[in-house]
Amino acid sequence: MMTVYLSHGLESGPGALKTQALKNVAEKLDDCEPVVMDYRGMAEPQQRLSHLLAVLAERGDDPACCVLAGSSLGGWLSATVSAQQPVLGCFLLAPALGLIDYPETSPNIQARHTHIIHGWRDDVIAPGPVIERARLQRLSLRMVDDDHRLHASLDTILLDFERFLHQCSADARQAIADQHATNIRHET
Repeated sequence: MMTVYLSHGLESGPGALKTQALKNVAEKLDDCEPVVMDYRGMAEPQQRLSHLLAVLAERGDDPACCVLAGSSLGGWLSATVSAQQPVLGCFLLAPALGLIDYPETSPNIQARHTHIIHGWRDDVIAPGPVIERARLQRLSLRMVDDDHRLHASLDTILLDFERFLHQCSADARQAIADQHATNIRHET
């Protein structure tokens, strides 16, 4: 089972358009459980980060079977968690990278699969630091002619997310099969 953690941005909530649309995509996969995070009432990035880490720990999900997806501050949260514990996937929408008032401005993303979508016309999160992070780590990056909200690119986002989840799911199934084969060899 693959768990997909969905993190909304600073001024939105768990019912936000993109969060709910991503949740709907994740729910269509048989081996996928979406977990929609709720950060309302937590203004500081560090508070939200602590909350996400606490939920991950409480649920006990294997990071190797977790996909972290988020928009803006939610993208920063996903990237930052992956820098602390390698995960299966990071799907980042206009991630809040390069902001000097965040605890970590440009986390080293440690996910088996990463895909970033960012708008050329984003006037909240400049494209430069996001492009640079993608370049430094050779991460998949799609630049779109859109603003920070990425609402004009929703169809593209959802198609990319579905493809991304299929890649991650196949990888997770293979890892489980490999682990099972290893366990059988050790038992004999």
